[in-house]
Amino acid sequence: MSYLMENYGRFDYYFERGEGCYLFDKDGKKYLDMLSGIAVNCLGYNHPKLTQAICQQASKIIHISNLFKIEPQEEVAEILVENSIKDGKVFFCNSGAEANEALIKLVRKYFYDKGENRYEIITFEGSFHGRTLAALTATAQPKYHKGFEPLVEGFKYAKFNDIDSVKKLITDKTAAILIEMVQGEGGVNPADRDFIDKLYSLCQEKGLLFCVDEVQTGIGRTGKLFAFQHYNIQPDIFSVAKGLGGGVPIGAIVAKSEVAKSFTPGTHASTFGGNYLSTVAAKVVLEEVLSDGFLKSIEEKGEYLKKRLKETGYPTKGLGLMIGVDLPESISAKKVMEECLKRGLIIGTAGSNTLRFVPPLIISKQEIDLSVEILKGVIDSFIGA
Repeated sequence: MSYLMENYGRFDYYFERGEGCYLFDKDGKKYLDMLSGIAVNCLGYNHPKLTQAICQQASKIIHISNLFKIEPQEEVAEILVENSIKDGKVFFCNSGAEANEALIKLVRKYFYDKGENRYEIITFEGSFHGRTLAALTATAQPKYHKGFEPLVEGFKYAKFNDIDSVKKLITDKTAAILIEMVQGEGGVNPADRDFIDKLYSLCQEKGLLFCVDEVQTGIGRTGKLFAFQHYNIQPDIFSVAKGLGGGVPIGAIVAKSEVAKSFTPGTHASTFGGNYLSTVAAKVVLEEVLSDGFLKSIEEKGEYLKKRLKETGYPTKGLGLMIGVDLPESISAKKVMEECLKRGLIIGTAGSNTLRFVPPLIISKQEIDLSVEILKGVIDSFIGA
C-alpha cells in the first residue's frame, strides 16, 4: 500500500541514477531520456559542474530566507536581466506556477498603483500556466477547471494565433495579455510570427502589459535563451522555471523596472525563493547555456530532431529541442509512450494525441538517431497490430 495521494498516474518504474541523457532503473536497465523530467533536467544527469556546485553549497548554507542578501541570487538576477530585459528586475520563487502567480499579482498591483481599475488578463485556448488557483484559471483548458470552481475572477480566453478573437475581448478592464510562445501542454504549438507582431502592437496601442510564460520554453529550450527572442519583442513581464535550476526547484519573474517597482516590501514574498542552493544551481545552468556555441547547437540539434521525427510520416512541429509529433486518433499517444518505456526510451505526451520531445539540451545526434529508431519501431508495431 502506498501512502501517497493518487493524483498522479505514475508508471511503475523506479530510477536509481542518471548519467548524461540516460536513466538507470533498480535492475540496471538503461533508458534514453527524451523528456528530461518534463523539460527540467536541461544539463542531463550528473553534470559535473552542476553536481559539484550543489554539493559544495550544501556543505555551507542551503537556506537562510530573504531577510538577508544572498550573493548567488544577485548574480543570477544579473545574468537573467543582462540577457533579456535590460532595465529589468527579478523576483525568485520555487516553481512555474508560483512564477505565474507572481506575474498575475504584479499585473494587478501595477494598475492599482496607477489608479486604474484594470485587472483582466487575456490568455489563450490550449494554454497551461500552472496549478495554483489563479494560474489554473489562467489556463484556458476546461478539463483542468472541473471541480475547482468558482474560479478566480478576471480572465478571458482568446483563440491562439487569432488576433481578431483578442480584439473582441478587450475592454476598459483589460490589463494584460499572457501567452506561451510555444504552447507546451496544449500540444507543442508555436505562435505565428505575424500573430505575435500584431498582438504586441495591439498591447502597445491599448496600454496593455505584454506578458510571456517562459516556464517551459525558457533557458535555451527553443534555441534562444528565451522563446520571445525568436520574435523580436520585449515583454513587460515574463516567467521562467523548469530548466532554470537544472533539476533544483526554482522559478522567477523578470519585469521591466517601471512595472517591477509595484512590488514593494510586504506586497509579495517567498520563503524559499532564490535560496543559496537553488541560485547556485541556476548560475551554473545559465553559464553553461550561455557559453560559446551552446544555444547554436540547440538550434542545430532541434532541426535535426525535427527532420528525423518527420520520418514517422506524421505532422511535426516546435522550436529548438521542444518538438511535438501529432498522431492520428487511431494511435494512442499514451500507449506509444508506454511501449517506448518498455523498449528503453522515455518520451512524453501533450494535448490530446501529441508526443512530446524535450530532451536534455546536451543530447547528441547519435542519441537522437537512437530515439527515433525506437519510436519508429513502436509506431510500426501499432500500425501493424
